[in-house]
Amino acid sequence: MLAVATTVKLLAEIALLALAGQWVVGLLAGAGKDSNPFYRVLQGVGRPWVKAARWISPPMVMERHLPLVALLVLLLVWVVAAVAKVRICLEIGVALCK
Repeated sequence: MLAVATTVKLLAEIALLALAGQWVVGLLAGAGKDSNPFYRVLQGVGRPWVKAARWISPPMVMERHLPLVALLVLLLVWVVAAVAKVRICLEIGVALCK
């Protein structure tokens, strides 16, 4: 169970950093963000999570708000995985969690 919680937490961290990085690069690049190779790589990493956000969100959510929805859902997943990992580590002993 510890491996599952750790894996889910790691995947959420990677996706959260990709979405946050995409937002920062988008701010810095401005209108030319679509031609920026770093933006496109981060967009490719975050795209599955944005599509999942479209699937779980109601139709009235606009397309431009989907990355924010994905970010919030991933943040919730990360918190749940972190709490689960801490709970498991407290049950089996902190020495075994390293």
